[in-house]
Amino acid sequence: MSGQVAVLGAGSWGTAFAKILADAGREVTLWARRQSIADVIRAERRNPEYLPGVVLPERVTGTGDPVEAIKGAEMVVLAVPSQTLRGNLAEWVEHLHPEATLVSLMKGIELGTTKRMSEVIVETAEVAADRVVVVSGPNLAPEIAAEQPAATVVACTDSDRATLVQRSITTPYFRPYTNDDVIGCELGGAVKNVIALAYGIATAMGFGHNTRAMLVTRGLAETARLGVALGADPLTFAGLAGMGDLVASCSSPSARNRTFGEHLGRGASLEEARVATRQTAEGVKSALAIRDLARAHGVEMPITEQVELVCHEGVDPRLAVQALMSRTTKPE
Repeated sequence: MSGQVAVLGAGSWGTAFAKILADAGREVTLWARRQSIADVIRAERRNPEYLPGVVLPERVTGTGDPVEAIKGAEMVVLAVPSQTLRGNLAEWVEHLHPEATLVSLMKGIELGTTKRMSEVIVETAEVAADRVVVVSGPNLAPEIAAEQPAATVVACTDSDRATLVQRSITTPYFRPYTNDDVIGCELGGAVKNVIALAYGIATAMGFGHNTRAMLVTRGLAETARLGVALGADPLTFAGLAGMGDLVASCSSPSARNRTFGEHLGRGASLEEARVATRQTAEGVKSALAIRDLARAHGVEMPITEQVELVCHEGVDPRLAVQALMSRTTKPE
């Protein structure tokens, strides 16, 4: 095959990942859902909608045609909103090269099925699980696009395929580590979005460092509980795809889930918060799916439960805090 890479999804992380691939020496076609964005990427090597001020390498070209992007690509990177993955991939699957490596950048759990993104890919594309690679970690796109030092985890059940992707995204500013715990890496990335919503709510309500530290540590604990129930390695949650991703998403004022949570904490409705942030906050929808997944496996996730109530059932954040603090105390 040609060595060509397709990145499907020109949001902030998809665009930044295209830059990483190009800086690592790969030729990249970046698909944007809106033709206007694709035209600017092609003509000016910029994506002002999502990464203003960042100039993309010459190896990156834009297109509004997903078939054009996919054609002949030996690696196809999926960077669409998690709840749109199944529908999009169903339209693209017939154009995939039969040996292509499929890379998931998405951090969510599918509503209704409670499937992880790699499971949706396997099911929809009808490929073996070892064809799917998950990239997860503290990946705040603007910082990486600015070439600030960062690291990530490349997870796959096939170690050779994980190494292939690792080599394809290694740059002087981006350091990937390989792992075979796909379940743990995906759950860490999905649940941290929900905890970041809670962190943003708490921040906007004026709570200090003790409260926020409690949310991070207890949020990590409930993530690990769910992970272990699903067969993940608990050590994964102490690494980049667990604690690292959670800390970045909670502590960064620019992280979309934290920002979305801040709007909710100031009393905004779900729709008002959506309009104000203008980007997908994956944790909002994933809170429902993660709650259902936890209940199905008998796992207690009290922070996730309260975030779901605030987001989808209109519960006042102050009452959610009271509910969390009045729970029966158990050994840590």
